[in-house]
Amino acid sequence: MEEMEEELKCPVCGSFYREPIILPCSHNLCQACARNILVQTPESESPQSRRASGSGVSDYDYLDLDKMSLYSEADSGYGSYGGFASAPTTPCQKSPNGVRVFPPAMPPPATHLSPALAPVPRNSCITCPQCHRSLILDDRGLRGFPKNRVLEGVIDRYQQSKAAALKCQLCEKAPKEATVMCEQCDVFYCDPCRLRCHPPRGPLAKHRLVPPAQGRVSRRLSPRKVSTCTDHELENHSMYCVQCKMPVCYQCLEEGKHSSHEVKALGAMWKLHKSQLSQALNGLSDRAKEAKEFLVQLRNMVQQIQENSVEFEACLVAQCDALIDALNRRKAQLLARVNKEHEHKLKVVRDQISHCTVKLRQTTGLMEYCLEVIKENDPSGFLQISDALIRRVHLTEDQWGKGTLTPRMTTDFDLSLDNSPLLQSIHQLDFVQMKASSPVPAIPILQLEECCTHNNSATLSWKQPPLSMVPAEGYILELDDGNGGQFREVYVGKETMCTVDGLHFNSTYNARVKAFNKTGVSQYSKTLVLQTSEGCNFETQPAPYSQLVDIKKLLAVAWFAFDPGSAHSDIIFSNDNLTVTCSSYDDRVVLGKTGFSKGVHYWELTVDRYDNHPDPAFGVARMDVMKDVMLGKDDKAWAMYVDNNRSWFMHNNSHTNRTEGGITKGATIGVLLDLNRKTLTFFINDEQQGPIAFENVEGLFFPAVSLNRNVQVTLHTGLPVPDFYSSRASIA
Repeated sequence: MEEMEEELKCPVCGSFYREPIILPCSHNLCQACARNILVQTPESESPQSRRASGSGVSDYDYLDLDKMSLYSEADSGYGSYGGFASAPTTPCQKSPNGVRVFPPAMPPPATHLSPALAPVPRNSCITCPQCHRSLILDDRGLRGFPKNRVLEGVIDRYQQSKAAALKCQLCEKAPKEATVMCEQCDVFYCDPCRLRCHPPRGPLAKHRLVPPAQGRVSRRLSPRKVSTCTDHELENHSMYCVQCKMPVCYQCLEEGKHSSHEVKALGAMWKLHKSQLSQALNGLSDRAKEAKEFLVQLRNMVQQIQENSVEFEACLVAQCDALIDALNRRKAQLLARVNKEHEHKLKVVRDQISHCTVKLRQTTGLMEYCLEVIKENDPSGFLQISDALIRRVHLTEDQWGKGTLTPRMTTDFDLSLDNSPLLQSIHQLDFVQMKASSPVPAIPILQLEECCTHNNSATLSWKQPPLSMVPAEGYILELDDGNGGQFREVYVGKETMCTVDGLHFNSTYNARVKAFNKTGVSQYSKTLVLQTSEGCNFETQPAPYSQLVDIKKLLAVAWFAFDPGSAHSDIIFSNDNLTVTCSSYDDRVVLGKTGFSKGVHYWELTVDRYDNHPDPAFGVARMDVMKDVMLGKDDKAWAMYVDNNRSWFMHNNSHTNRTEGGITKGATIGVLLDLNRKTLTFFINDEQQGPIAFENVEGLFFPAVSLNRNVQVTLHTGLPVPDFYSSRASIA
């Protein structure tokens, strides 16, 4: 009986049902609670106004049509609550028992009528708080729903069957023993709740308070409520309409509302439905019995799993702690080396800071002294010391020569930790018993006819042996560094084809692949030798593997475009990503798609638009260069920025080698990256601009440009190295 209590409580107020009504979805509500959750739809959204405006069928039209068959089984009058205009702005709340409730859009109007008789606002709808189905009420309002007299009787019997010591119905936590009952309110009170909620004054002074036992007897002796017709309140239900699935009265039959429907005696249908419900309950009872036995089994499993888990976790933690201790010891050794490098770098930089500070103090003092001398009004006195000061100023300026303001130490650490073998071993760390069920997959076979290179990328394809019976869950593709170094993972997944970008030009790579499943990893396939492009016209089709190693060595050229994926969001692309400009007045950086680490490479940029004398920058950069400042402001870019009169070279925000000669609309800027000689040189209109801009450049570089909205440039690639440079390089 205690388990049945939740079924007897209203989902809105969380208390036992009071005058419950039955919604078409078969759920119940207190009549007062149903009025509290009514929602009034706007007049402009009503079905009548929608039809008058000539709009198509909507949720309101659907709900309005359903009003005529509110209790029909095939058409129950449900609609989606999301269709109402008030739904998005009406927050959901939770009732005391956790059910989501839709509150009214506005408070109900004040009225002196009882909640059952108070008029329902026009165009009102109600949403079931349990299944959230909605429907619009007709002119009868809540009186159109039948009252659940059976549920009222079950609640009365349940309350009467409870312990003799009746409990207070208004205590918030542990209910106290009731001392009185109000016959008018039909509520049991303890003394504190009676004083707080039912004071003996005002309208409540006329209520009759009786002892709890007498109140329970009066409840039992109260006349049984008889169900009346919702359309004819003075008539009792006497028949049952089979099509509408609802009790009807004699007057309903007289009016012809159910004249074409099959109608049976109310008593006969009552017994029939009781029999059907009993049969359904027998099947449900069997399922409930099985569920109880299953719950006992699951609870036993929970206890056993907890015991096994504690033991297994202890063993696993001990093994992992041993690995962690070994790793911590190695970490301490590596940190000691890093600290040693750290102290060395700090010492060099601090020495340079001290030296530069002394020179700067001397230079500043000389400048201040010279400024005071310049103020001297005595010509003869001034000329006596002017020559000496001029020589001293020139000497001091020469001391700030090239290299003095260049850091003697880089901020990058020259140490590189190769943790890939250890990480691979950690990733393969698994439980042995999970690997004993099936063998490892067979060795994959590289498909040579589908492997090819294109520019500085390589595409590889492989497959499982035709007669292999062990499935592979994935593959691991490995490449070396192009110089015969260690292999590294470049792809892990289920696909049998992979394209690797960003390789070195004019380099030979070794590739291999292996398969894996839950059991383990197969052996490696045969090693495939790949030769990246050395000077082919990359607009042609990629060469198959049979031709990769036999390509004649030519001077390396590359075809590429700007890369939208790595550019700043303000960069605007056109002409198949060969032309770029910017939507901002600030400088923004865009990189080329191809990176270079070997060979000699030359490309040009044509200035299509040049307004208001801006200073765009051209050069090369790392992939992680800052994209929202001028190229060369950080240590990831090497650039030349130029205006209409002169140019400067810039790296790490250091400006050098001012050179006369600028750009205008139609000018051509050439960039020559010679990674064989580790130099970077710039050209304007086929003339070298200044000396060699940068030396000792090593690593992977991407073509780069920074510009604002006043500049538009177009990229030209696949160009040979200028003739005079080729001849100079051959002589050198």
